[in-house]
Amino acid sequence: MNTGRTKPSPASANQRRYARFPLDIRIEVHVLRKGSGFSFWGRTSELGLDGVGATLTGELEVGEVVSLELSLPMVAHPAKVRALVRYRDGLRHGFEFLTMNKEQRNALRRVCEVLGTGT
Repeated sequence: MNTGRTKPSPASANQRRYARFPLDIRIEVHVLRKGSGFSFWGRTSELGLDGVGATLTGELEVGEVVSLELSLPMVAHPAKVRALVRYRDGLRHGFEFLTMNKEQRNALRRVCEVLGTGT
């Protein structure tokens, strides 16, 4: 029976390259399917240097490439980046960042450093 759930294996969750930190901010996701654009919004649950976890208002498929827009704390403008859907469990999704310019990468690094110190 297909439940529409795709979860990472327990081993892959333990093999992350970077730590993840709890973070609750609004996120917008845009995806192009069969020539039509779809948008979802949601809330993040965790953030790391290589990706973000979020619960969305709609479902994406593992392997889809999407555009993310998120307003990071301490950053003046929303970050707009391309990402790959790495896992889905119902409305919970995990994204791996694919493209990020130097300014965005530095801002993300600063945010993660602050989240890592708990201040």
